[in-house]
Amino acid sequence: MENFSVAVIPGDGIGIEVVREARRVLDALCEFDGGIRFSYAEFPWGCGYYAEHGAMAPKGFLDTLRGFDTIFLGAVGFPGVPDHVSLWGLLLPIRRGFEQYVNLRPVRILRGVTSPLRGRNAGDIDFVVIRENTEGEYSSCGGRVHSGFPHEIVVQNAVFTRLGTERIIRYAYRLAEKAPRKRLCGATKSNGINWSMPFWDEIFHEIGAREFPQVDRRLVHIDALSAFFVLKPDEFDVVVASNLFGDILTDLGAAIMGGIGIAPSGNINPERKYPSLFEPVHGSAPDIAGKGIANPIGQIWSASLMLDHLGRADLGKLLLNAIENVLETTAVRTPDFGGQSSAAEVTDTIIRQLHSF
Repeated sequence: MENFSVAVIPGDGIGIEVVREARRVLDALCEFDGGIRFSYAEFPWGCGYYAEHGAMAPKGFLDTLRGFDTIFLGAVGFPGVPDHVSLWGLLLPIRRGFEQYVNLRPVRILRGVTSPLRGRNAGDIDFVVIRENTEGEYSSCGGRVHSGFPHEIVVQNAVFTRLGTERIIRYAYRLAEKAPRKRLCGATKSNGINWSMPFWDEIFHEIGAREFPQVDRRLVHIDALSAFFVLKPDEFDVVVASNLFGDILTDLGAAIMGGIGIAPSGNINPERKYPSLFEPVHGSAPDIAGKGIANPIGQIWSASLMLDHLGRADLGKLLLNAIENVLETTAVRTPDFGGQSSAAEVTDTIIRQLHSF
């Protein structure tokens, strides 16, 4: 019997609702398989905790999380708490404190989902974006000088280390090496950003030529690459990008595959020295929180990625297949996908599908 310990952080808004639904699906998978169990510990951290305690989580919360096999997060953010406070107070410390330098986000049209791109159907778009997750443009390096005066200066520095750049690019090459077409595309902007991006480009080509000569590699400027996500999304297997570029590209990827409500992500420590974290791409959506209509698929698909990481790719694939079967063969959908179903009804239908296998 495999027993995995899971730190659950539902977070705020609809995060609380979709995490509840995803846990029901994980429990159903345990019944289905019989050889896997999850031991949950839930932590009420987030903006609600901040309102009461003045911090997004208690002091030393990373030490609390360190011993778990994995972390399952809903969504963080709520009106009244500035976004930079909520993000830098919980999620970013986890990503950086646990060396979760790989942000992995699939871009795939699921069966039963209509892409906003004309003529694109399930199977036409299926790639993954690997985003550097711990440094780059989101480095906490800079400051403000002469605050409040007309000559105020604000400096925000992007930090690219050789270690950080090499490890994310190498991870992407390894994924591309396993893809049928062995294609890797790197996002750059070396024609306009004259220090960090040429450095990124050099390492991209160094690693490719030395370690992965069999991989078809190319660099594309981020503006053109954004257009190609819309015009030529079928050309990609793996895309690797810096922190900011990857952040923007993956939201665009979620849009072309049908909507941000179904998009999953993993924040991964490949060496498994620390726990990895899995979460949907969407936010806490306070406008619909408490109504029971949030789309749980992004969270449930994130559970599928979590199963892959835990060495149960068989169950991860089974779960994704159940999601697709429901979308393809039933009319059960939440309002963001044009339906009238509740989150619980979507979950119930996915669980029934699992039991039918």
